[in-house]
Amino acid sequence: MVTVSPSWKYTLHLPHDPRAPGIARATLRLILAAHEMPDLAPTAELVAAELLANSHCHTKGPYALRVRSTAPDRLRVAVWDTDPQVPPAFSDARTPTPPPDAENGRGIPLVQSCADTWGAATPHGLGTPEVGKLLWAECWR
Repeated sequence: MVTVSPSWKYTLHLPHDPRAPGIARATLRLILAAHEMPDLAPTAELVAAELLANSHCHTKGPYALRVRSTAPDRLRVAVWDTDPQVPPAFSDARTPTPPPDAENGRGIPLVQSCADTWGAATPHGLGTPEVGKLLWAECWR
């Protein structure tokens, strides 16, 4: 018997604390296990780790991990933060990998290479009274 899984979504609000990204990744693993999507966990966790680290390093306020099913075989991982500036690299089609001696700049190219699709939204595009931005990436089975 085939069952239809209803769509679902979760939001984990995080303080600006160095432990928050690790807590968010562990929560993501639990969510995916509960929804029988453990095969997406490695990719989703890597994408989440990069987006969470970006928010933690480049903002001073709280941030949030948002996870939802967009279809039975698709997962959207998103991170909202209070900074309204969308990283230029995140809106480009493909971001070149930084030089080998660069100390940073690998996160967005890593997200782009692991995710099937990605994007960004600002409060205007979100249709909510929030400030900041939402960076998202989708993983498919």
